[in-house]
Amino acid sequence: MKTTLDELVAFSTVVETGSITAAAEQLAQTTSGVSRALSRLEAKLEVTLLLRTTRRLELTEEGEAFLAQARRILDSVEQAEEQMALRRQRPAGRLRVNAASPFMLHVVVPLVAGFRERYPQIELELHSSDQIIDLIEQRTDLAIRIGNLRDSTLHARPLGSSRLRVLTSPAYLARHGTPGSPEDLAEHSLLGFTQPESLNQWPLRHSLGDGLTITPAHKASSGETLRQLALAGEGLVCLSDFMTQGDRDRGDLVQVLTEDTVESRQPIHAVYYRNTALTSRITCFLDYLSAELAGQHWAQRGD
Repeated sequence: MKTTLDELVAFSTVVETGSITAAAEQLAQTTSGVSRALSRLEAKLEVTLLLRTTRRLELTEEGEAFLAQARRILDSVEQAEEQMALRRQRPAGRLRVNAASPFMLHVVVPLVAGFRERYPQIELELHSSDQIIDLIEQRTDLAIRIGNLRDSTLHARPLGSSRLRVLTSPAYLARHGTPGSPEDLAEHSLLGFTQPESLNQWPLRHSLGDGLTITPAHKASSGETLRQLALAGEGLVCLSDFMTQGDRDRGDLVQVLTEDTVESRQPIHAVYYRNTALTSRITCFLDYLSAELAGQHWAQRGD
């Protein structure tokens, strides 16, 4: 075979990262080294795989066809390495995990050190997205989803649940007063999500029933952005305990309308495609995450 694995890795990484410079950084190589690997690969195949402009790289038709084959080859090599590691009882290889940025920052990141200490041969690759991604398109092994699942093509493993509360900062209450009922929220600054709109239905009991759809004064796509706005005293927000437990413990955020709040918990699942082989590194990560979440105060049924 004329083509080397290093050349396949260079080509695949350039496509995934979007530039030769980013690929070189990820591979811990020089930009010129990655560029030469691409040139050698194209010379061996006698085709142009990537169209290079000053602003971006674009796959040619031949490049798209070759990329699919290259990824299959690299995945096969990775699986072979995984099988050899299993023989030594040491799960190994790259594990690509995706989660919304608040869950990644507040839950996954604090657990990385302990996981790496237990499984040093597993290389974690963490990606954050506040939108639902296509696991295959993004080459993701598993994703953490918060809320009700809708995609039936995914296999899901429950990890727990997290309660929703209406919160704000003491500074905001000092300036604007404390709402005495859900109807009083019309006089307050409310912080909500750009999408989906279902996240702007707060678990509050009011004169028309349970669940109050609010009209946000300020919107954001990320729960972490809304948390920071609430901490800065910009208004009231409805967020999940997994990202606000520490804020409440410190008194930086306080719950309001407690008596009017309906018990509402967001389910948390790890998902992966049903036709995905459940490798040992995925199993190790899920088992570790499940055990750690079971010990988290916010994941318990109590207040």
